[in-house]
Amino acid sequence: MKVVVCGAGLVGMNIANYLVRAGHDVTVIDQRADLARKLGESLDIKAIAGHASHPDVLHDAGAEDADMLIAVTHADEVNMVACQVSHSLFDVPTKIARVRQQAYLAPRWADLFRADHLPIDVIISPEFEVARTIARRLEVPGAIEVIPFADDRVRLIALRCDDDCPMLDTPLRQLGFLFPELLMTTVGIVRDGQFFVPGGDDQMLAGDEVYFVVGTNRLERAMSAFGYEEPAPERVVIVGGGNVGRYLVELLHKSRPELPVKVIEWREQRAETLAAEHPWINVLLGDAREDELLLEANVRAAGAVICVTDDDEVNIMAALLAKRQGCPLAFSLVNHGNYAPLLGPLGIDVAINPRETTVSSVLRHVRRGRIRAVQSIVDGAAEVFEAEALSTSPLVGIPIKEARLPSGVVIAAVVRGKQVLTPRGETVVQAGDRVIVAARSAMVKRVEKLFAVRLDYF
Repeated sequence: MKVVVCGAGLVGMNIANYLVRAGHDVTVIDQRADLARKLGESLDIKAIAGHASHPDVLHDAGAEDADMLIAVTHADEVNMVACQVSHSLFDVPTKIARVRQQAYLAPRWADLFRADHLPIDVIISPEFEVARTIARRLEVPGAIEVIPFADDRVRLIALRCDDDCPMLDTPLRQLGFLFPELLMTTVGIVRDGQFFVPGGDDQMLAGDEVYFVVGTNRLERAMSAFGYEEPAPERVVIVGGGNVGRYLVELLHKSRPELPVKVIEWREQRAETLAAEHPWINVLLGDAREDELLLEANVRAAGAVICVTDDDEVNIMAALLAKRQGCPLAFSLVNHGNYAPLLGPLGIDVAINPRETTVSSVLRHVRRGRIRAVQSIVDGAAEVFEAEALSTSPLVGIPIKEARLPSGVVIAAVVRGKQVLTPRGETVVQAGDRVIVAARSAMVKRVEKLFAVRLDYF
């Protein structure tokens, strides 16, 4: 697939990186010549310096032959015009745009992005995706990742094994006998910074980050088996009143209107606007790195502090100071990839990785076959798919143990109507099932082939 990526910032860089690793032909456009050149050299791809919405620049990037255009510059208007030009002049089949301003996304203006108006096939809002990710994690205390699949009948969960985790030092194949009601599938473990797909003889060790898939109605039992039984936070302090903070306030108010929320914001105008738009929250003006302000916010009595400013260092320091004052749960948004592995050892409970949420929202439209949803995990080391099994799939009609799945691929759950099946070797996938599959990145293309639409399907 030939893809043109407009914007070589953090979002564009990570999308381009994932696409290149998946074997796609990628060209990047950015008006900052030095940034475009640096990205082109690091990924060994074609890089164009220029304005992404200009027809001549898109032409030089090969838009007339492109299968997809992904516009993720910092300017919404440039992204939208790039999609319009790509549609009108170059007939690019699929156009994806990042749109950050809420004014464009309001439901009353939904017709704006119709094909005969602004022809954008997919709109992504990284800030909203990050806020939604945080809101889901607050629902499951102890989880460092919560991703729904199959209309939220199934969830992918990641958590860290503490020293007193009941399932430590036990071969995974024996867990079903020790915990017969658990009904979960372990799809990945991160140990000492390295990700691997475990086999039946592997064990969980203290300090591991474990990724597992479980039916949503059995999630509470699974968390209890790992030793996590805390209730959802009763008070929340949010550090940062920008787009992420604002979206999070709205999501929390919608799901739990009784939840007390305080927001710390250092920009006076933004703080005033936030307080006026959301009168149910308490907005404090100041720097969250000051102990006195955290005391005023009473973070010691909060169930969670969520640091989502646009400055990684502020997020990390504020989270650490809140933990020192007694807050039991600290979230920190980190854009810089090198920071994320440091947060756990520092004592920060959850690192929010905006790159994975944004890339995952794009991958579903890149992956071939009957792929309904995709989630990138562990900074691209693996992906978890939700796919529809067609009658022509080699998985259908035979026991899973006979399917000869490649190493590094795990069938994690099978959703049949409203029923969620935890796969065993004897489980038979039927046509129409929604199958949750985890795969190392190197195996992604082979997984796509399992769910590809073949000619004899028609």
